[in-house]
Amino acid sequence: MNKKLLGYTVFFIVLVTLFFFFVFNGTDILSKSTLDKRGYVQPFAFPNQDGIQFSNADIQGKVCVVNYFFTSCKGICPRMNSNMKKIYEEFKNEPDFLILSHSCDPETDSVPRMKHYSDSLKVDTRKWVFLTGRKDSLYKMARFSYGIDDPKNVVANIKDDFIHTQFFALVDKNGVVRGAVYDGLKENELEKLRIDIKGLLKEKADKGNFANGVFNNNP
Repeated sequence: MNKKLLGYTVFFIVLVTLFFFFVFNGTDILSKSTLDKRGYVQPFAFPNQDGIQFSNADIQGKVCVVNYFFTSCKGICPRMNSNMKKIYEEFKNEPDFLILSHSCDPETDSVPRMKHYSDSLKVDTRKWVFLTGRKDSLYKMARFSYGIDDPKNVVANIKDDFIHTQFFALVDKNGVVRGAVYDGLKENELEKLRIDIKGLLKEKADKGNFANGVFNNNP
């Protein structure tokens, strides 16, 4: 009888332990996205469309969609940013969501020009940020942080270098680049991006991945 009672007691303790585990931790496990980790956002600081420095500290705890374009582009950029605006409209009311659009022609895309462009889209620039700055720094981020252009495309003279890509990158709340690169011109990939954004928004930010507001480059 004592053995039976002991068995019931142990079983009850296990049940209670499992219950509290899932109450306090289980939801986090269930909400974790299975998206691959492709890299980490390196420290950066670029002026935004208002001439205010915007850095990696400003995306802490945010799910970000990232792209590159230039305001004078007559080719893929208008279509790409038209599709990006659809993403913006769907997620603009999410407090933990941002879009970062970088210029790949910063010599032309001055702060006033980026401001004019952002105004023309009629978007909230607290949710969709337009960044310009030094060409070499912008390109380094595109290739070595976001992975939306092949690092092998680097040329010796930055003046001869040019990025022209329709791909979007997705960054989670911990500054980790997740999933694949998404073709901003293809509806099926935009739909995949929507699904992946929703998955990452459910994840909690891991404060351990940050140091003084700067992303830690270690997993």
